Amino acid sequence: MDLVLKIAGIGIIVAVLQQTLSRSGRDEYALLTVLAGIIAVITLLVREASGLLESFSFLMDF
Repeated sequence: MDLVLKIAGIGIIVAVLQQTLSRSGRDEYALLTVLAGIIAVITLLVREASGLLESFSFLMDF
């Protein structure tokens, strides 16, 4: 549940920043903000997946 809330928070912040930048005529920065948000969410997901795989480390012992 914590991960879902973090992703939702990032989404809300990115959406507000994107709309603000887009309306002020800074479309390039708005796009960069969206890309940074996507990268942040992917980073969170990779860390979570890594932790999950480490908890099942007995499957990785070959």
